[in-house]
Amino acid sequence: MARAAIGDAWVALLCDAGPFMIDRQAISDMREREVARFIAANPKSKAQAEKAQGWFQGVPFHWMLDWPTPFPIVAQAASGATLTSIDGQVFDDFCLGDTASMFGHSPAPLAKAIAEQAGQGLSYMLPTAKGTELGNMLADMFGLPQWQVTTTASEANRAVIRWCRAMTGRDKILVFNGCYHGAVDDVFVDLREGRAVNRPSLIGQVQGLLPTTVTIEFNDVDALTTALRGGDIACVLAEPLMTNIGMVRDAPGFLTELRQLCDQTGTILVLDETHSISSGYGGHSNTHGPKPDILVVGKSIGGGVPCAVYGFTAEIAERMAAVNASRPPGHSGIGTTLSANALAITAMHAMLGQVITRDAYAHMLSITDRLVAQLNAVIAAHRLDWHVSHVGARVELVCSATPPRNGSEARAVMDHELESSIHLYLANRGILLAPFHNMMLVSPVTQAAQVDRLVAELNNALTELLAFENSGGRK
Repeated sequence: MARAAIGDAWVALLCDAGPFMIDRQAISDMREREVARFIAANPKSKAQAEKAQGWFQGVPFHWMLDWPTPFPIVAQAASGATLTSIDGQVFDDFCLGDTASMFGHSPAPLAKAIAEQAGQGLSYMLPTAKGTELGNMLADMFGLPQWQVTTTASEANRAVIRWCRAMTGRDKILVFNGCYHGAVDDVFVDLREGRAVNRPSLIGQVQGLLPTTVTIEFNDVDALTTALRGGDIACVLAEPLMTNIGMVRDAPGFLTELRQLCDQTGTILVLDETHSISSGYGGHSNTHGPKPDILVVGKSIGGGVPCAVYGFTAEIAERMAAVNASRPPGHSGIGTTLSANALAITAMHAMLGQVITRDAYAHMLSITDRLVAQLNAVIAAHRLDWHVSHVGARVELVCSATPPRNGSEARAVMDHELESSIHLYLANRGILLAPFHNMMLVSPVTQAAQVDRLVAELNNALTELLAFENSGGRK
């Protein structure tokens, strides 16, 4: 489809050319034009931005300003894989709440269950019959026998770190450079020019994290071996593939080495599958292996209702019970009053029981294959040194020829000006990508026509950006 849209003759002409580079002035010109178009097309959203004085910087939460638009699109409603703004624009939604609505906006079973629960109470601080069923459903889906519920994945990761330190008697944790595991202080350590530093974006941090957080590059087996052989790491907290600094795939054999090294050194392996649940039914570790000791899932597990879970092996459960028995009664520092509230339990029960199914994944993966194939065709046709990275239903368009092997390489190839200009161009034509590094999610209700529109408009954007080179002014 993409090559046909461009024209077979033009593609043939390019076959003898080297890779094209996009002129910076072309990017700037497109950005300026698309900003004006966005402002003109979204007067109601603009008006809302101007009068939202009650919110700090005009939004209920600061991340709503991270979209590369002059002001946020104000949402009115969303259904399935589309979102409608207060300006009446209907968007094909490939952001899906940055994974929170990865299985579609307001699926009917979830909406029905939430409405019923709303009339029966929302938070009891007591278990429910649905909760009993949910625990068994989680065990069946993810292959771990014991579970706990929190309000967010950030809270789950924070709790897991505390459990791991208590179980092992070790203070240190290990994370990978460029990782993101939510608003957990312990993980905000980066490598800059090979040196570990406290991440400067962590607002108000008063205590250095370097004594208790070890950071190494993803896929670096030698560094991992050295770090774990010291015997003082409580846990490795990792995504099976990195998704928050672009997408960094695991090198062949790396996760197997990670699993074996953790076993050999008594280190607990924690996999945060909040994003990589897109890989397949049961998440990446169940689809591709290896299995963790503890698994964290948030966001999509409740279809957008704030909730998260962490599951663990029977051995970890025994060790956690021993920790509980050894401590005095009172505050554990783990969990909040709203953890495992009835609304969250009901939402997850509906999602796992009727929405997050094997059939849903089959559709997601099939449509994703269509998207990836067409994106690759457009990149090839335009002779760009780019690539498409994807695992399961998560896709990244990366402005470099070589897939990055670690966080430093991923950070180095980011082109914010170019990525944001493409994002804005697509938004102006009714297509939403995730606001960060042109990530796309495919849901069980995403249609082939939506994928085709996305790729066609991307092709149009690239055609415009490359007009300077194609007219003979190539640099």
